Amino acid sequence: MSTTLTDASTGRATPRRMVRGLNWLVLRQHRATLLCLLGLTVFVSLWIVYQRAQLIDLLDAAGWPEKDVRQPVVGRQYSSLTVLLGALPVVLAVFLGAPLVAADAEQGTAQLVTTQSVTRRRWLVAKLGWCFGATLLACAVLSAFFTWWWRPYRSVLSISWLDAEVFDNTGPVLPALALFLTAAGVTIGVLLRRVLASMVVTFVFAVAVETAWGMIRQNLAPTRMFTYPLDGELPALLSESYEVERWVGTADGKLYGWGSCVEATEKAQEACLAQKGIVNNVVEYLGQDQMAAMQWTGAGILLAGTAALTAFVVLRSARRPL
Repeated sequence: MSTTLTDASTGRATPRRMVRGLNWLVLRQHRATLLCLLGLTVFVSLWIVYQRAQLIDLLDAAGWPEKDVRQPVVGRQYSSLTVLLGALPVVLAVFLGAPLVAADAEQGTAQLVTTQSVTRRRWLVAKLGWCFGATLLACAVLSAFFTWWWRPYRSVLSISWLDAEVFDNTGPVLPALALFLTAAGVTIGVLLRRVLASMVVTFVFAVAVETAWGMIRQNLAPTRMFTYPLDGELPALLSESYEVERWVGTADGKLYGWGSCVEATEKAQEACLAQKGIVNNVVEYLGQDQMAAMQWTGAGILLAGTAALTAFVVLRSARRPL
């Protein structure tokens, strides 16, 4: 007995789809967006590979690592790349997250689908699954490529590891930030139910979140203190560290502001230092070895926010029509 499905009008066998049912419907509905995201991911990945090759050629020509090369000029394309990666979470939130449900609510598609044999919650979970899955995959790939480029050559690049261009674009931060902002866009779309309004509000919210994130980034780990003689050279330990604050201090640990004892003459300055007993430089810093822990802590916070927003949207869909 044959179980092959045939088309009644042509008599030809109907090919089996890899994705069927509700998942096929959601994937077909958003195929243009997903193809654009795939194309962007491939393009930026190849761009990163090209930029890394250019940097290697530049360093080889300068004699690195045998010669000390500090902050080589890597061109405007490097800045353009970091700007693009930094803007990607906002773009995904505005153009993928905000219209995801708002467009269906505005056009009536949500009511049409959920009056069939599919429940609102199942339909919403399918849409969120594809949306978050595509966001996670694209940002994880780009983050991995950028980390692969930056990590071996971080000592000769001019950007600090705690700057947004590096910290937010490497490791787990880029996928986590993109997921959180995309979930926020979906939530705003569910509440406003209008595409344009949702996109505008999502953009404003995303910019505010990234601004706030920049303010709290250095608070993701406890700072460290390092003391060295006032007339000593900067220790190698601090060469790749992020300096939070700097003081001058006495032998018993009393701290004064960095500008203390800045006098008009050297003799007056020495007298001020002797009077206050200042003998040390004191630096408050974050070590580069703390970077991974800080990134995973920040990613955990963002993913918890993503889970909370997603739970709100799913639970709300069971109580109110979309």
